[in-house]
Amino acid sequence: MQLKMSYVLAALIAGGVGFWMWSGDVVVGGRADSETAAPPPAARQESRKDAPFKVKVRNMTALDRITTLEIRGITEAEAKVTVRAETSGQIKERPAREGGTVAKGDVLCVLDRGTREARVLEAEAMLAQAKLDFDAASQLSSKGFAAENRVAALKAGFDAATARLREAELELERTVIRAPVSGVVESPMAKVGDHLSIGAACGTLVDTDPMIAIGQVPEAEIGLIQVGMPAEVNLVTGQVPKGKVRYVAPAADPNTRTFRVEIEFPNPDGIARDGTTALTRLPLKAEKAHKISPAILTLDDAGRVGVRIVRDDNTAQFMPVTVIGGEADGVWIAGLPETVKLIIVGQDYVGDGQTVEPVLDVAEVSQ
Repeated sequence: MQLKMSYVLAALIAGGVGFWMWSGDVVVGGRADSETAAPPPAARQESRKDAPFKVKVRNMTALDRITTLEIRGITEAEAKVTVRAETSGQIKERPAREGGTVAKGDVLCVLDRGTREARVLEAEAMLAQAKLDFDAASQLSSKGFAAENRVAALKAGFDAATARLREAELELERTVIRAPVSGVVESPMAKVGDHLSIGAACGTLVDTDPMIAIGQVPEAEIGLIQVGMPAEVNLVTGQVPKGKVRYVAPAADPNTRTFRVEIEFPNPDGIARDGTTALTRLPLKAEKAHKISPAILTLDDAGRVGVRIVRDDNTAQFMPVTVIGGEADGVWIAGLPETVKLIIVGQDYVGDGQTVEPVLDVAEVSQ
């Protein structure tokens, strides 16, 4: 039979391919075809069984961190005195005005004197008569013409007349009501024509220089505050005067378990007003701390928050820490040595005592 030319050609090609495959190298899947090629994944995995786990680390040094204790409260005037009448009478004059500033000793209200001036004149006359009688008896007694008991009785009468004169003068002085302290006159005041009885208020004075910022501090933080510490008071009006702690309560409020703290600051222009909201900031003692990214924090088997470090022998170790503050670019932690090699990548894949291969992170941490 005559063979077709296409069959012959196919047979030749098949024979050539078979001969080429028989004469060439056999390539096994997953194996390298040269000595310099990378080993297959299975071989690489086998070779890494005994190699330490690589972790990225960063050398950290503790920094001085100044913490600030914030106390929310209100302002309070240094003194708020209600000036009351010590005698009764109708108000004839009122030199002081609401909202005005007065100095210590300035006149606030003047009462009608009535018969008080006449009582002073009467007491002066009685004192003069008692003095004449006492002086005459003293001279006679020195010459032996008067008994000692009569001299003593006249001396008592002279002393009594002196006391009555002083009492009448004080009663007259009390008709002029003066400011016991410097300050601003608060509204309302008694008006001209009002009758004041003993103890009735003529007006109220508010002494706003210095001003006091008061607040309550929890018992857990009261040990951080001492008298004389510098402070910064942020007023609701925008001013930020500087002052100092002048009082720390020795006992807690039994209802809130908080302690009253007073901060004194100057207020010569009267900008700060009594009873306004104030935020006091007290800078506390500097402490050593590390600033890290919160992503570095991890937990141990007991649920404690901490970080993992690399010791000098290249083994990993978990160290519990305390988060003492936070900022926009990280958190501050305490509880680590001053210098430490901190694991920043891979801390969740190693355990305590495991040997690791630290890879140093050269990037600078923002502090």
